[in-house]
Amino acid sequence: MTAASASPPSGPATGHDAPALSIRDLRKTYDNGVEALKGVSLDVAPGDFYALLGPNGAGKSTLIGVTSSLVNKTAGEVRIFGVDIVADRDAAMRLIGLVPQEINFNMFEKPFDICVNYAGFYGVPREAAKARAEQVLKDAQLWDKADKMSRTLSGGMKRRLMIARAMMTSPRLLILDEPTAGVDIEIRRGMWKTLKEINASGTTIILTTHYLEEAENLCRNLAIIDKGRIVEQGPMKALLAKLDVEGFLLDIDGNLPAQLPAIAGATLIAADDHTLDIDMPRAMDLNGVFAALDAAGIRVRSMRTKTNRLEELFVRLTGNDHGGGDKAVAA
Repeated sequence: MTAASASPPSGPATGHDAPALSIRDLRKTYDNGVEALKGVSLDVAPGDFYALLGPNGAGKSTLIGVTSSLVNKTAGEVRIFGVDIVADRDAAMRLIGLVPQEINFNMFEKPFDICVNYAGFYGVPREAAKARAEQVLKDAQLWDKADKMSRTLSGGMKRRLMIARAMMTSPRLLILDEPTAGVDIEIRRGMWKTLKEINASGTTIILTTHYLEEAENLCRNLAIIDKGRIVEQGPMKALLAKLDVEGFLLDIDGNLPAQLPAIAGATLIAADDHTLDIDMPRAMDLNGVFAALDAAGIRVRSMRTKTNRLEELFVRLTGNDHGGGDKAVAA
């Protein structure tokens, strides 16, 4: 479903019928004239694991900032489980847990104290907070570090502590702003497991991420935002199914010729002297492609499928190409 085809309901739903997050015609213009959001509308269902993707300057951070009441909106409406973030800000914020990209706890505090004190800011009684801290730290596999100085934690542990702290208030909606940025793939996959468990327990999660692989692995629905507008949104599987093109990398015997053959319907690019990058319609006969290459004197030694269909969709919708082995989108 595209933003243009989304039909907002006639009135806000409330109670159990309300989306976890409902945004209608959200606009934000900064004092310097930059129009960061240009009429964004989207719904996130309760219990969903939802990805918000977009290139640098697309409006992701502004949207998260408005939703978490850190940035004032210019116009539009935002509701958390039916609660308006302006009309009843305190009630709305009690429903949210926010994990920012930056590590922002006191490095000279212990994880246990960080969690207990955070809960205190939200009015959780101290004894209840202590019991809760033990549970969230165990869930984050940090209980053995509960009384260690936080500055001694590894990078991955610090990220997990950020999530544990956010869970201290038992939020119904957890918002994570690039939680795995800058960590290696092993730590990242460990955090995926943690996030899947949190979501399976009933917590709705909204994730912004640099890594398209991450969104495809974790999320059931997504919205792609570009230049302040939603350019596509809907179920992950349905969006990926729209891709009628498949890509292959062909390893070639010898060197590729300076002039590649023209094959109707296919796009050929020399990735390097010995590798041919080809995109073609899914219905196209691969044998015919091989025959055309053979006729041009190009001998294919091996073939592999290009992965990360989500990246292909992203580039197609926004026109923003980007490289890198981790398939990273700009923040």
